[in-house]
Amino acid sequence: MRLVGCDFSSTPTRCKPIVLAWGRCDGDEVIVEALECYPTLDAWTDRLAAEPAWVGGFDFPFGLPREFVLAQGWPLDWTACMAVYGGWSRAELRERFIAFCAARPVGGKFAHRATDRPAGSSPSMKWVNPPVAWMMHAGVPRLLAAGARLPGQGGTPGSPKVALEAYPGLVARDLLGTQSYKSDERAKQTPDRLEARQRLLIHLAAGKGRLGLRLALSSELREVLACDGSGDSLDAVLCLMLAAWGAQRAQSKGPGYGLPARMDPLEGWIVGA
Repeated sequence: MRLVGCDFSSTPTRCKPIVLAWGRCDGDEVIVEALECYPTLDAWTDRLAAEPAWVGGFDFPFGLPREFVLAQGWPLDWTACMAVYGGWSRAELRERFIAFCAARPVGGKFAHRATDRPAGSSPSMKWVNPPVAWMMHAGVPRLLAAGARLPGQGGTPGSPKVALEAYPGLVARDLLGTQSYKSDERAKQTPDRLEARQRLLIHLAAGKGRLGLRLALSSELREVLACDGSGDSLDAVLCLMLAAWGAQRAQSKGPGYGLPARMDPLEGWIVGA
């Protein structure tokens, strides 16, 4: 089975493209075969649609907090809920998010999914810093259009294209703690962050951390990952490793792929959390 990891942008450009890391597993070794960049959502969707079979880790949410969905009166079936969510414009959704948050106490403005706290991820309804709500708005419909199956949630039944929600920060924090290893701002792409990326790659190659997997890649690709100050290429590889972890557990109880047996299908779950 081919594996893929995706660092996603809801508004990709040539300067800030979507990055795919392709690879495979050999025992506990995750072998990175190629990095690909896509400056448009359509090009990214077409690439995933063209590949006949894969297990992928995608760095954007696959579901909204149940509490928020209930407050909107939207369907509690995931497929129907995503259809409603995708049918609203970002401006309309922003107004709904703002109104929901305004009615809540300070310190608890956002609703959280069950997976957010164990993963350390941002709320999936967050529309700024980072705008993960827009990433879901752009990404989920296109995964479905590419013929993907989202275990425990929906998509094309029986599809050999399996999409798992991934969060690279889950792996990075396990190995680096709170040390930052990336920034989209060139002025903040410091020697300290370069050293953190190099150290992260050393730990991954040694098989350290919660995943129990060893990263294998060419010296050329290792240099690319270390020198990419944005961290986008490295994040795609971290998502690839999470996809590998899930693929090894494809036959686990419940939805499979290491996801909780009683996962809330409306909210989804971050693989490995």
